[in-house]
Amino acid sequence: QVQLVESGGGLVQPGGSLRLSCAASGRIFTPNIMGWYRQAPGKQRELVASITSGGSTNHGDSVKGRFTISRDNAKNTVFLQMNSLKPEDTAVYYCNHYTLEFSWNYWGQGTQVTVSS
Repeated sequence: QVQLVESGGGLVQPGGSLRLSCAASGRIFTPNIMGWYRQAPGKQRELVASITSGGSTNHGDSVKGRFTISRDNAKNTVFLQMNSLKPEDTAVYYCNHYTLEFSWNYWGQGTQVTVSS
């Protein structure tokens, strides 16, 4: 199993910044993909950004140019730097870890991000 512990959510004003972190532990194998998804009330969960263990990234269209995903493989930790936050970024953000060889898919417990004045 893989355990994921998220941190860094909170309340921020429009135009502000937040940095989310997610630390993975347990049976970690490469190659893998770590990512952030978000779910706003009444909406489907959507991909925010993902990064492979090799460093390839993918950012959703709605966050390109504002959010940046990165990872520290030595610490099995993924980060999401969120700048120029908008009220529509308000959601619960979930960390995801996917192990390619075994198709293991794990989720974190979620962290609330609220963008409001």
